[in-house]
Amino acid sequence: MLKLAVLVSGGGTNLQAVIDGIEAGTITNAVIDVVISNNKNAYALERAKKHGIEAKAISPKDYETRDAFNEALYQELAGREIDLIVLAGCLVVIPEKIIKAFENRIINIHPSLIPSFCGTGYYGLKVHEKALERGVKVSGATVHFVDEGTDTGPIIDQKAVYVQEGDTPEILQRRIMEEAEWIIMPKAIDDIANGRIQVADGKVVRKS
Repeated sequence: MLKLAVLVSGGGTNLQAVIDGIEAGTITNAVIDVVISNNKNAYALERAKKHGIEAKAISPKDYETRDAFNEALYQELAGREIDLIVLAGCLVVIPEKIIKAFENRIINIHPSLIPSFCGTGYYGLKVHEKALERGVKVSGATVHFVDEGTDTGPIIDQKAVYVQEGDTPEILQRRIMEEAEWIIMPKAIDDIANGRIQVADGKVVRKS
């Protein structure tokens, strides 16, 4: 059974997609052990509690230094013997110590087709604003393993979403969530939990 820690910062819609997948049986051999947020007021924590999942706030504001916060987060994850860390709308930069300790065991959902609009400092709605400013015709989402770079880890899955006439950043964001993010993130977790993929030579390969 794959033991998950889901890291969140806001509303937790991707967290909800994972919870729904586990409860519906589309994600198998996996359980959410804890949901952790850097934001004490994140609605995602309430989502977790409603489903009987332990929810914890570990905020940088409660620590004198960033290093102290990073160590507290690391100790929480390591102490629980977490198998997979899921970044589901997590706005905290994951420290190198955690990335190395959980090599190829941290996944992230990015609201574009990497390498488009990644590594630029844009996140959330900003990604969709920039996509529309550039006049892109196809956007989407990418789920990938996390490495020391910014959105540079091995890609697990991608799903395209066509931009439509009249799209606003908010409309495009919602459609990408519904048509891409909430589909490929749960699928990636199920694939990992059931040993269908592995990382070889910096790329994700599917086992036959």
